Amino acid sequence: MEKIIEEKNQGTALTLEKDQKNTRNLYIESYGCQMNFSDSEIVASILAQEGFNTTNSLEEADLVLVNTCSIREKAEQTVRKRLEKFNAVKKTRPHIRVGVLGCMAERLKSKLLEEERIVDMVVGPDAYKDLPNLIREIDEGRNAVNVILSKDETYGDVAPVRLNSNGVTAFVSITRGCDNMCTFCVVPFTRGRERSRDPQSIVHEVNELWEKGYREVTLLGQNVDSYLWYGGGLKKDFDAASAIQKATAVNFSNLLALVAEAQPRMRIRFSTSNPQDMTLDVIETMARFKNICNYIHLPVQSGSDRILKAMNRLHTREEYFELINNIRKIIPDCAISQDIITGFPTETEEDHQDTLSLMEYVKYDFGFMFAYSERPGTLAARKLMDNIPEEAKKRRLSEVIDLQLKHSLQRTKEHLGKIEEVLIEGTSKKSELQWMGRNSQNTVVVFPKENYAVGEFVMVRIEDCTSATLMGKAVGYSENN
Repeated sequence: MEKIIEEKNQGTALTLEKDQKNTRNLYIESYGCQMNFSDSEIVASILAQEGFNTTNSLEEADLVLVNTCSIREKAEQTVRKRLEKFNAVKKTRPHIRVGVLGCMAERLKSKLLEEERIVDMVVGPDAYKDLPNLIREIDEGRNAVNVILSKDETYGDVAPVRLNSNGVTAFVSITRGCDNMCTFCVVPFTRGRERSRDPQSIVHEVNELWEKGYREVTLLGQNVDSYLWYGGGLKKDFDAASAIQKATAVNFSNLLALVAEAQPRMRIRFSTSNPQDMTLDVIETMARFKNICNYIHLPVQSGSDRILKAMNRLHTREEYFELINNIRKIIPDCAISQDIITGFPTETEEDHQDTLSLMEYVKYDFGFMFAYSERPGTLAARKLMDNIPEEAKKRRLSEVIDLQLKHSLQRTKEHLGKIEEVLIEGTSKKSELQWMGRNSQNTVVVFPKENYAVGEFVMVRIEDCTSATLMGKAVGYSENN
């Protein structure tokens, strides 16, 4: 996960090596969370079977797809501007068709087709296997829409293509949907209820990635700690499962162990965790396996018990502290990152100070911080007035960011003088003469290239740092090579 310390929305056009048998070109942009980028790889795989090559050139495109995020208003505004641009292109190239995928498609449904008329096709996150049929509809001049949420679909039988890949790191989706009805979040409405993927299909995908030269995977889900495989079906139906299903069920801790044991030299990461669902056995499993990275993204959202309750976060401040204490005790060098929302409805200055004091207690390595953005359809939008002035939201956000910068620098300084294993992912953005990789704690490390290569594990002595980056010099190969 990329480190960010301010609100940032990224779109990426994804490309795939051309299949000479395919005759049409797909241009796809992805916005928002890692799950969207993973889903785009599934979409490209499905459409490759339908005669589409992916391209990074809009001018070559026959089909333009935008995989969207609805988590914040700014994300939707960014997507609308892109859709307007694509519609302008259609005026000179009328054969182009434009579709919107993902959470924004699920939230707005046919409005994008019928009222705004800015797309030809609307496809929700659970309907990507229907894309061939939908494309035939738009080829025949009809608009197409499928936003039906599934109780079963996990795309576990689709082999994702690796788009714009560095050939070293990859995402592996393990769950879809979320049952935690946080009052600010649209995910349960746009991605449906929680269901988990067959663990054997996950292990198989990880094994295939290793054989193809990948050296790190991130297990993905809206809430990975809720992973539960008992033969298929929604997590909420587990209580009605048979005794045999319950006895042989695989939880997230079990899955982590399965993946780690299957490929002992493959680095394993996961995201995202929910404090109310992370159990002690997950932390203990992390400590047991050297190839599970010492990094946990653990969104807290607020340090105030009153605001946590208003958010329907099913943990208290003290329970969060207890979880942090257990992580620090069992994995002393574990890095922890956060999500924090400032200016949630009714948030007082005292509530805001509670958030700052929680940050002082944890001293996160880095974070993802945002001012509250009301999302239509959520419980907060229906029940709570967005009554915090924008000026106050932005000031509080600035204070949170400033404190996180301070803590991030403190954390990176703790690495100075240490020799740490780094997986080389590619050339540094700032210098062609340096490699960039990450250590176990997910901190970016840059160092002179010398004779090392992408995909190698290298031991690096850390000599300098900023609040976001470690700098050093390689002292040899890791035993993990």
